[in-house]
Amino acid sequence: MSFRVARDDLTADQTRALLRHHLAGMQASSPPGHSFALDLSGLETPDIRVWTAWEGERLAAIGALKLLDDGNGEVKSMRTHPDFLRRGAGAAVLEAIIAAARDSGCARLSLETGSGDAFEPALALYCKRGFANGEAFAGYEASDFNQFLHLRL
Repeated sequence: MSFRVARDDLTADQTRALLRHHLAGMQASSPPGHSFALDLSGLETPDIRVWTAWEGERLAAIGALKLLDDGNGEVKSMRTHPDFLRRGAGAAVLEAIIAAARDSGCARLSLETGSGDAFEPALALYCKRGFANGEAFAGYEASDFNQFLHLRL
């Protein structure tokens, strides 16, 4: 499946709806106080760039790159629309984020995600792309409910 991946300005109704779905899913899959998912306002900051994958006029996936102060990058808000699961949309967005992190001079790309069965498909995607378990970063604290993955660029 081929998806059109592009930078997103967060104004499209489909983009906003998928972000709401992402936030609700993260809150439902994480104990109170353990979800670090960004809402729309959290993604509308100058240090974050958002990409979306589209099949025709339908939004398939979203993800973001946050540039950290130490020259590293962080993957934020990865979510695939339920209609496009396991069809390559998330992978297409992740590849765009990895390329942008490299182009921005990042030496490492990291992410924080939940733990448990609900997160297994995302973990499989990250590990397939070379991410490996590692230490907490960027002010996150480790708990039984989260984990940290890193990719050397």
